[in-house]
Amino acid sequence: MSEQADKGGSTVVDTAKLLMAAVMVVAGIGGYYWYADWPTAVRLLMVLGGVAAGAGLLFWSAQGQVLWQFIQGSRIELRKMVWPTRQETLQTTIVVFVFVLLLGVFFWLVDMLLAWATRHLTGQGG
Repeated sequence: MSEQADKGGSTVVDTAKLLMAAVMVVAGIGGYYWYADWPTAVRLLMVLGGVAAGAGLLFWSAQGQVLWQFIQGSRIELRKMVWPTRQETLQTTIVVFVFVLLLGVFFWLVDMLLAWATRHLTGQGG
């Protein structure tokens, strides 16, 4: 059983944690509707509390730890990204607009040609 947990498999305890996390989130949302006569701020705090408790249990499980490592790795990779300059973005946008315009005209001409050919082949044209 421990070999399965070491290899990233799910244990019964982790499954129970995930189930409890889902129950807490659903309970928070259910409380929002169950106590409809309570002030909205209190009901929103119920939802936020349920989500916070569910997230806490999620990150306490093995799957939550894997998710947290993925998030950390994503943040590191995002910092390595080189964003285009304003001039590069503007030039790329202009190129895209020109090609969209050219392709729009091309497909309009193809459509007109096919409509003309269809009219003449069916005898509806002049």
